Amino acid sequence: MSSPEIHHSADSNASSGSDSQAETSSNEGASASESSIDKSGQRVQKMFGEIAPRYDLMNHVLSGGTDYYWRWYTIRKASPQGTAPILDVCTGTGDLAFAYWLRGQKKIAVTGSDFTPEMLELAREKFNKEYSTKNNDAANVEFIQADTQQLPFEDDHFQIVSVAFGLRNIADTMQGLKEMKRVCLPGGRIVILEFSLPGNRLLRGIYSWYFRNILPRIGQFFAQNKQGAYEYLPETVSAFPYGQELASLLERAGLEKVKFIPLTFGIATLYIGSKPETNKQQES
Repeated sequence: MSSPEIHHSADSNASSGSDSQAETSSNEGASASESSIDKSGQRVQKMFGEIAPRYDLMNHVLSGGTDYYWRWYTIRKASPQGTAPILDVCTGTGDLAFAYWLRGQKKIAVTGSDFTPEMLELAREKFNKEYSTKNNDAANVEFIQADTQQLPFEDDHFQIVSVAFGLRNIADTMQGLKEMKRVCLPGGRIVILEFSLPGNRLLRGIYSWYFRNILPRIGQFFAQNKQGAYEYLPETVSAFPYGQELASLLERAGLEKVKFIPLTFGIATLYIGSKPETNKQQES
C-alpha cells in the first residue's frame, strides 16, 4: 500500500513548512496510553448528554471560532459529488451534517448519527430553527441514534461518511473505521476531522499546557459536568494517534489514497481516504 500523501494548504490558517511536517508520528505508542482512558459507552454517553446544552457554545469559545473554518475547509476539500446520500457519524448537534447539506445545495440527503439522545434532540431543534425550508424539493436531513461500531445501514450506501472530533470517542477505533467503510459506496470517501498536536515543539508545548491546565477549568466552569468532559478532552487528544499514525490506521481498515492535511498549526487534522472500487476490494 502506498504511503499517505501529506498536503499543506496555502491558506494562512493551515500549517505550512517544516513545522507541519515534523514529527507526524510523534505520538508513537499512543494506542497503549489510549487504552487506559475510560471510553466505555455508558460513560461517554452520559458525559456528552450532560454537556449537550452548552456544547456548541463551548466549542466555539474554546476554539476561538476556528471550528467554523475547519468545517468550511473540510466540505470543500471533500466536496459532495452526484446525488448519493451522506452520513455524518458522531454528529453531535449536527454542524458538519448541516454544512454538507448546504454544500450539496440542499439536494443531497444527509443523515447524522450519534448515540447520545440529548445531542440528537438539539440537532433536530437546530434544524427546525435555523435550516428548515418550505422547499418541497429539498433533500431530507435526519438524525438517528446509533453506535458507530454497529451502524444500522446497508452496505455500500453513502458517497461520504464523515466524522468531526468524534473518532477518538469510539471505544474500538478500528471497528468504527471498518463500519464507516462498510456503509460507504465503493469509490466513496471517508472524511475525518480530528484534533491533533502541533508539529513544532515550542507550539506543542504551549498548546499542551493550555489544553491540560486552562481548557478544563474554563470548560468545567461553564459546563458543570460531573463526568469531567473537559478533562477527558485533553486526555484523549494527547493519547489518540494523529498524522501518519492515524493515516496508517485508515489504510489498515482497507482505505486507499489516504492523505492528511494539518490545519491551524497542526491542532486539527483532516484525513481523507477512499473505499476501493468493488473489483479491487479485498477482505480486511
